[in-house]
Amino acid sequence: MFTGIVQGTAEVVAIHEAQAFRTHVLALPAPLREGLELGASVAHNGVCLTVTAIDGERVSFDLMRETLRLTNLGALAVGDRVNIERAARFGDEIGGHAMSGHVMAMAELVELDEAPNNRRLWFELPPALGRFVFDKGYIGVDGISLTIGEVRPAGADQGPRFCVDLIPETLARTILVDRVPGDRVNIEIDPQTQAIVETVERVLDARTR
Repeated sequence: MFTGIVQGTAEVVAIHEAQAFRTHVLALPAPLREGLELGASVAHNGVCLTVTAIDGERVSFDLMRETLRLTNLGALAVGDRVNIERAARFGDEIGGHAMSGHVMAMAELVELDEAPNNRRLWFELPPALGRFVFDKGYIGVDGISLTIGEVRPAGADQGPRFCVDLIPETLARTILVDRVPGDRVNIEIDPQTQAIVETVERVLDARTR
């Protein structure tokens, strides 16, 4: 389990390609390597990956075909940075919200509003995910637990959209500071919201039969 509180960023220093398969090698800073062992779970831009090799600061992770298809990790190149969160441990403070590290889809950054000491980002979702987003609800964006500021329903020529407001600390700690319109981010819908919505839909569907 993860909490959506990104602990820092790490640089991709090598990529080993295979058929429908990749290995990413990251240079993890010392604080993020503390106690790290083979088999440990580490979230990269919100994607739960398993440590497959450790060589000093260089830590390797394997990416399967489905991960490459569903997430923005397949578009990374050497020199790019990713948000990093180590798996939560029993007793840790949960400052964000419970996240599984299972990205559902990507969303496109379509609008960026700058203001003193904060930034508002608007993202467009795939239509199927629109029913899971609500004003003031939780959402995971590139592994960051964020509160949805506002939701715009899908229109004739666009999908559903939502915005988040970022404080300077979030911008300083994560790669969202570098995101520009056209970039695609990983999205994890709040699991509790998803469960409630799907349960209500099943109940209503059963009653109308």
